Amino acid sequence: MSKSPNRLLGVIFGAVYVLIGVLGFTVTSGTGFFATSGGLLLGIFEVNVFHNVAHILIGAALLLAGISRVSAAKTVNSVVGFAYLVLGLAGLFLVGTAFNILAINAADNVLHFASAALLLAVGLGADRRGSVATA
Repeated sequence: MSKSPNRLLGVIFGAVYVLIGVLGFTVTSGTGFFATSGGLLLGIFEVNVFHNVAHILIGAALLLAGISRVSAAKTVNSVVGFAYLVLGLAGLFLVGTAFNILAINAADNVLHFASAALLLAVGLGADRRGSVATA
């Protein structure tokens, strides 16, 4: 694997999100697929079955792009980062409503915004070809 920040971040975030998705199933027994409330993962992150599946799919995309090419990792990091930014903003309005099909809570929103910031910073800022630093 090259020393690409995008590939490294994709592999790390991908593995973590897949793990979070799988572990989420340990706290969602009896929770509906689109339930607006769910079990608490690590005691603070609310998840339902749909949220777990989403974590696994997003993690798999990040992981596969991370072990692929730099351009793939850069693209997937940026797209997932943007999606998490949108989800974080939407989550501010969804918590406590019937439209909260991912069972998002405030801790989830913080994590989504933090993930968005890091993925977008690396996806858009690292591994830039032909860029020259100017004073």
